[in-house]
Amino acid sequence: MADDIILVERDGPVALVTLNRPDALNALSRALRTEIVRVFTELKDDPDIRAVVLTGAGRAFTAGVDLKEAGQTGFALGADEDSKAINILAAIEAYPWPVIGAINGFAITGGFELALMCDVLLASENAKFADTHARVGIVPGWGLSQKLSRLIGISRAKELSFTGNFIDAEMSERWGLVNRVYKADELVPAAMKLAHEMCGTQPVMLKKYKALIDDGYGMPFADAMKEEVRRSIEHAESVTADSVEEARKQVTARGRDQQG
Repeated sequence: MADDIILVERDGPVALVTLNRPDALNALSRALRTEIVRVFTELKDDPDIRAVVLTGAGRAFTAGVDLKEAGQTGFALGADEDSKAINILAAIEAYPWPVIGAINGFAITGGFELALMCDVLLASENAKFADTHARVGIVPGWGLSQKLSRLIGISRAKELSFTGNFIDAEMSERWGLVNRVYKADELVPAAMKLAHEMCGTQPVMLKKYKALIDDGYGMPFADAMKEEVRRSIEHAESVTADSVEEARKQVTARGRDQQG
């Protein structure tokens, strides 16, 4: 429906989730945040969906928290039930399958943080990122101050966060913020194709691998290496020689197809 503030389209095992407040640059109002939480919670329990592509309608991915509304209702998330209902970080972190951010336009401040909640970022040629927390007078609370420096390096992260300057699609790819840049009309199809490729892997392994990478990323390197070994041994107990041989044949055939 035209008045839906978030749209969900299913294509086999992939869900395309579109923020749909284009006239407001998809600003993250409480209503939109509530819908994001609801959608990701429902998709987490959907047995047919194994990946999400998240994008925005119109000129923006999202311009961030709806500042006009926040000026009246406040910015901080508390521990009450109402706050939990709009906690998009918790909802997306709890989603066990890959989330691909298809950044179609502006991703500003809270919108930048929403982008960084995704596992993989693809961008259109119109994408622009900015962290204006320091200019608006808000301390980030959805991970930007910690994630951005780990992605693009601490010096570059400080440059963006201390100035509030925009970074375009070309620079974001060069700095390693996004994996690839596409023409505007090619972005979502490319993201959907990538999501389907991810869904072509073994479902149990896909979920386990995402958890292993994410959990290890939050550990000291030596501890993460030990954790990988522990989970590898644990998983090996469920693997048979026949299943490995069958998977090897499929991987070999796919490799031949990819090489033409």
